Amino acid sequence: MSKPIVAIVGRPNVGKSTLFNQIGKKRVSIVEDFPGVTRDRIYMDAEWLRHEFTMIDTGGIELESTDHMLTAMRYQAKLAIDEADVILFVVDGRTGVTNADEAVAHILRSTRKPVILAVNKVDSPKSEMDVYEFYNLGLGDPVPISAANSLNLGDLLDRIVESFPEDIVEDKEQDEISIAVIGRPNVGKSSLVNALLGQERVIVSDVAGTTRDAINTHFVKDGTKFTLIDTAGMRRKGKIDIPVERYSVMRALRAIDRADVVLMVLDAVEGVTEQDKKIAGYAHDSGKGVVLVVNKWDLIDKDDKTSLRFTEDLRDELGFLQYAPVLYTSALTKQRVQRVTDLVKYVADQQAMRIQTSVLNELLMDAVAVNPPPSHRGKRLKILFMTQADIKPPKFIIFVNDPEIMHFSYLRFLENKLRESFGFEGTPLKMIVRGRKSEDD
Repeated sequence: MSKPIVAIVGRPNVGKSTLFNQIGKKRVSIVEDFPGVTRDRIYMDAEWLRHEFTMIDTGGIELESTDHMLTAMRYQAKLAIDEADVILFVVDGRTGVTNADEAVAHILRSTRKPVILAVNKVDSPKSEMDVYEFYNLGLGDPVPISAANSLNLGDLLDRIVESFPEDIVEDKEQDEISIAVIGRPNVGKSSLVNALLGQERVIVSDVAGTTRDAINTHFVKDGTKFTLIDTAGMRRKGKIDIPVERYSVMRALRAIDRADVVLMVLDAVEGVTEQDKKIAGYAHDSGKGVVLVVNKWDLIDKDDKTSLRFTEDLRDELGFLQYAPVLYTSALTKQRVQRVTDLVKYVADQQAMRIQTSVLNELLMDAVAVNPPPSHRGKRLKILFMTQADIKPPKFIIFVNDPEIMHFSYLRFLENKLRESFGFEGTPLKMIVRGRKSEDD
């Protein structure tokens, strides 16, 4: 299920980025004491009271400015508002209501979306009296906060999660496999989609960034139902000149959240780039099944070891995706395109695999016999038992006498044993270590 999206909007320098960082509990946005620092939207997953959501930090809205950068920031904020499920309007309690605040409030009142008014920089009993002025914006009860001092953030988050829509559902049947096609612009994603569907369902162009939004297509192959999501190409921030392309990145990330399996499309001619690593990393961190599709393979001069060398390079560059199968295709000539859905179905099955606890513990006993657990300062790690807690992705909980002794290298050893015995090809594995006291959690 897609996470609700919360867009933080408001004038420059009212504390939006500080609030964003406090809620996310990490310093993601640049925070400086002058306006205009946050020029691009920044996205981050957050959680409150078991509600997961995606936050968008926007550039400030300067409605009366003719400055090119501020105009672009204003447009970005409007796009974020269009995409958001809840809008968090931040104002400055020290400066009071400004003409710009009133203009933004007028825009927000017409959105027909939940709007929460946060009055920032309210850090003393005296300044709380200034909050009443903001009732004039016609956006309901304002929430006084101090983002810098983390005051009243709990009340604000309560209001946010209470405003989440209840109808965020997926447009797919339960037995369908959702596929997100991701990658940089102009690597051949739309051509691959057309080749898979056997018809021109998506516009194909040599101009990077043609596909603006995620497009869902349902189809059936060999009795299996699929939902194919073609996403706009994601490019580096420094290469984005058209604001709509920034908006399309949000749609692409949301498509990954909705997918069961991700087709990470790479350009065989250009090889793996830094942006490829970032895009693939998001899919990996999201726990999605991943298939690496190396497109434009027809343009490569080959010998009998070309694919082997290319795969070795892929494993070196994308070290965190050692588990992902690699498929060499040409969307233009349809080479191996027919194998894509078979591989997707296989990976989806691997993601949904469950292993009985008794079988897991037999494997655990064999692994410990071959490679005894490490010790630290004279205390040896004792592994009590292991169980599978979830699927998509498979999650395993390992109970031990002292989690602090578990070294990441031994955890990786156990993960490799799981893969050797059961496969789990194409899916990340979540390995969680708990102590004795956590057994009843």
